[in-house]
Amino acid sequence: MPGFYSLGSIPRKRHTQFRKPDGSLYAEELVSTEGFSSLYSLVYHAYPPTLVKELGVPYAVEPKIAREKHLKHTSLIGFNIKPEDDYLQSRKPVLVNNDLHISLAAPRTSMTGYFYKNSQADEVVFIHQGSGALKTGFGNIKF
Repeated sequence: MPGFYSLGSIPRKRHTQFRKPDGSLYAEELVSTEGFSSLYSLVYHAYPPTLVKELGVPYAVEPKIAREKHLKHTSLIGFNIKPEDDYLQSRKPVLVNNDLHISLAAPRTSMTGYFYKNSQADEVVFIHQGSGALKTGFGNIKF
């Protein structure tokens, strides 16, 4: 098991009141993929994390496999993907296995009416062309 690592000030005991210098409370968050049965981190926020106001209607995003166990050389003409308004629906998976989905996307507009969090995996966004800013959980990325 990895050793304990802390950054900044932390309370003496976990899951107790932890006050800021001005007397108000820090917001505690448990970050894990397996809950208490595996590795997890306790994160203390100066301001509470974003509150989920509502959940939209869920829809399936699993890819439809066109050719399974396909080992032939294939040219993927990815720059000819059809643009769509919504970022999430514009993603088209091209290479898929149990661990990884590589998708192409050509969104016409930015995500302005909602926030998106992929709770199952990390995502890498490659920008081939365009201009603007991408809002992420780590701040704005200008391109």
